[in-house]
Amino acid sequence: MIEPYVWAGFIALVGLLMFLDLGVFNRKAHTPTAREAGLATFGWVSLALLFNVFIYYAYEYKWFGLGLYAYEPMGGKEAALKYLTGYLLEEALSVDNLFVIALVFARFRVPKQYQHKVLFWGIVGVLFFRGLLIGAGIALVHYFTWFFYLFGALLLYSAYKMWRQKDEEEGEDFHDYGVVKFIRRFYPVSRTSAGGRFFVVENRRWAVTPLFVALLVVETTDIMFAFDSVPAVFSITTDPFLVFSSNIFAILGLRSLYFLLANMLDRFSYLKYSMMGILFFIGVKMVLLPSHIHIPELASLLTIAGLLLGGILASLWQERKAVAKAPAPADEPTTHDSSEPRPKNGNRSLMVSTQKD
Repeated sequence: MIEPYVWAGFIALVGLLMFLDLGVFNRKAHTPTAREAGLATFGWVSLALLFNVFIYYAYEYKWFGLGLYAYEPMGGKEAALKYLTGYLLEEALSVDNLFVIALVFARFRVPKQYQHKVLFWGIVGVLFFRGLLIGAGIALVHYFTWFFYLFGALLLYSAYKMWRQKDEEEGEDFHDYGVVKFIRRFYPVSRTSAGGRFFVVENRRWAVTPLFVALLVVETTDIMFAFDSVPAVFSITTDPFLVFSSNIFAILGLRSLYFLLANMLDRFSYLKYSMMGILFFIGVKMVLLPSHIHIPELASLLTIAGLLLGGILASLWQERKAVAKAPAPADEPTTHDSSEPRPKNGNRSLMVSTQKD
């Protein structure tokens, strides 16, 4: 049995990392540069991999009861591979979440300098909800093995639904979200960001700002995505500490990854197909588990990595092909003032054109 102070220590570690992130490195509201986002992403990935070193030794030498989980005892090498596979799986499935977050920020016109704050507090809610979902899911799959079929079917349906909606328009009005209508029953919604605050007093009444509404929408969308990603990791392992830690480290790196890719998200058009493939693969793997047909973790890791890399390369290749086929620009009139800057091609970002507060 895993000692309770292991959970307390891990949660304290996560709390310290989040405090350093928002309270020290990002204390002043600003728009992270590409360099800052790249360094932060590298830092979070490095921390996740460094934690895997701890996983190896803790499970190999049975520190704090790790590796002695009654339903799935394991050594260090197996635990490290399961953790790494779960981490990569969660990161891959989180990419789809980034597209939705970009749309949420664009629809609610959240200024870039406050987006990190919204994502930070969104993570706090995610930690609590993911913990509940993981705990309930682990109990269910051990006491009712037919839940593997249910979870597998859920993932297969998610892959099918993603395929059906791959051409869905991006003009969805997020103001029609049920959570927004619910808020309006109790509080008016302000039209200003109020200096990055979530609440503001207008006409002697409390009102919520678009930042708070965006925060709730981000939370609800993550809950929806959690019903895909959390069952998916159960196909890798049911060890509660491995499931929870791989989930949390993937989520912690999501914010910096978002700012790194914010201006390039729609360049990776084929990532949707990668995620469909990953969900389909994991769904099939989960359906096969009750029949004791087990796909090795290394094969799962390579399949997930291959599908993700394939989607990225296919997207870049398609973009290069489209640029090569684009007609050359017409010659400028001779009366053009050379001192006036010429307009550039349309920005690819979903964010820039809609976030002038």
